[in-house]
Parts: sequence; structure tokens; C-alpha cells
Amino acid sequence: MSLPSPAVACSVCIANYNGIGLIDACIESVRSQDCGFAVEIIVHDDASTDGSAAHIAARHPDVRLIENRENAGFCVANNRMAAAARGEYLLLLNNDATLLPGALATLMAEARRLGRPAILGLPQFDAESGELLDVGSLLDPFFNAVPNRDPQRGEVAMVAGACLWLPKTLWDELGGFPEWFGSIAEDLYLCCRARLAGHPVRALGNAGYRHYVGRSLGGGKPLDGRLVTTFRRRALSERNKTFAMVACCPAPALQLLLPVHLGLLLVEGGLLSILNARLDYLARIYLPVFPALLRQRRALADLRREAMRQRRPGGTDFFSAFDPLPYKLRMLLRHGLPRLT
Repeated sequence: MSLPSPAVACSVCIANYNGIGLIDACIESVRSQDCGFAVEIIVHDDASTDGSAAHIAARHPDVRLIENRENAGFCVANNRMAAAARGEYLLLLNNDATLLPGALATLMAEARRLGRPAILGLPQFDAESGELLDVGSLLDPFFNAVPNRDPQRGEVAMVAGACLWLPKTLWDELGGFPEWFGSIAEDLYLCCRARLAGHPVRALGNAGYRHYVGRSLGGGKPLDGRLVTTFRRRALSERNKTFAMVACCPAPALQLLLPVHLGLLLVEGGLLSILNARLDYLARIYLPVFPALLRQRRALADLRREAMRQRRPGGTDFFSAFDPLPYKLRMLLRHGLPRLT
């Protein structure tokens, strides 16, 4: 394994697919950081069809561009950039996100203060409205992210992969993202793995980043008081959250939670299909979770075996950043039934 270059303190890794209208602002937000240490920018273009790669090469010659001929997905893109990175630290940054002033300096200061490997995140603001979306997230019993809006909390269950900082050595220790996740909940998995291994996951209360939530996969936030999302996003979310639960949830909690979780998926899918008079809610989102678990059973067993081998704290410590109230119930009461497109 090659050692990081001492000349580069942080490698900012930006996965790009058809982001020609977003990538300039993302890159410039990194360039404009006044942080006092060397930063490299790596962009992985995942076979974009909008001319992104040529645009980046022409307009940003200082960026290390990795071009992929076939679309491989978000997890593969980040794994490749992390492998190529020369920095001591990695910052995974979405192409639809922009750093606010002081973001890199804030992350580095906290990393140095902790003096131990940790995953760090920043306050996430909606790029269109400016609203604070979260300062990291807790998890409910079924591994749904529960946004934290308390800037004083610090310790959280996960931070969003749209802006996720960690030492390269910790990334290597955890094995990066499972490439068969594709996209969605890979950040949940990585943070759970880190917390199982005894590494802090912290969301800092200052600086931050703006994020066009849902630009890549559609939906993901309330619109006019109602949650709007897409079939594809929900299907990936339900599948991959279940993968993360199977891989990381300590036993015997998994033996209790998994059957309940799978049963609730069937109930939720059935009710949504009945209430919306559309069978594809159940058929396209919830039922595919079950064959996916069977198809990936060996890969999941390997992930779980490695996660439990690295496990350090007890189950109580792992669940200390969990909220006992199911988050979907709260969202239903607040926004009503989701609208899918």
C-alpha cells in the first residue's frame, strides 16, 4: 500500500455523472478554501454523456481526472478515487454540493484535536432554500436516518456521504464502500462500520456545505409540505438500508429487528399500494429487497464477519446514537403519504 504524500494533506474526491451544470461550482468551492494546507482535487467522471469529462479537463487542468468508459456507480467511483488519493485525509464531496467558507479548516482542526481516526461531517444546508437540513443524523431502530439539528450534539450515528471526511488509513481499514450497493446508504454502512470498530462519528456545528438534495436520483425532500421522491431512490434506499442492518447490527438485536423490519416493509408496501391503487409500490420498492438479500447473502456474510471481527464497543455504545421512535411514522404524520414519480 502506497503511503500518502506529505505534500498533500487532504484529497477532495468528487464523483461526477452528467454534472456539467454543477461541477464548476463544486470545484470552485474547494479552491476558494483558506485552509493553510495542501489540497488535491480528484474527479471521477462515470461515463457522463453531457460532455462533463472534456469540460473538466479543459476548464480545470489542475484537477486529477479519472475517466470511466462505462457507468460503474457512486461506490465504485469513490473507491477508485480513494485508491488514487495522495492525501492523509479524504473528503468525499458530491458534485451537487458546495463547501461554505472555512469548511476544510474546520474539519482539519477537529481531526487534529481528536488525535484519533474519526469520520466527520458538517452542517448540511439546502442549496435552494438555505434551510438547515441536518447536522449529521441519528438512526431509528430500522436504520432510517433521523436528521439531527442540534449543533451542540457532536456524536451522531452517521454523516451524509455528500460531504464526509475521514483519514485515508481509516477508509482502508473499513474497506471503503461495498461496490454492489451502487448508490444510497453507503454512507450509513461506512459510519456504522466505523462506530462498531470504536471510531467516533461526529458532526461539527459550524461551517457547512450546500447541497442540491435529490439532483442525482430525484426527490428525497419535502416539496410544498409533502415528501416527493422516486421509485428508484426508494427502492435503493430500502434495499441498502437492509444490507447495512444485516452487515452491522450487533446480535442479538439483529435477530429481533430484522424479522420485524422485513415484516414492516411488506405492510408498508401493501398499504401504499392499496391507498394509491398502484401495485408497483409493493412490486418495485419493497418486494425486491427479499431476492436481493438472497443474491447477496455470501457478500453480506463476508461483510458482517469482518465488521464483527473489528468490533470494539458493546452493543449499548453502538445504539447510543439511535432514536427509539420510528422515523417513517413521524414523516407520515408530518407530511402524509409520499408522492413517488
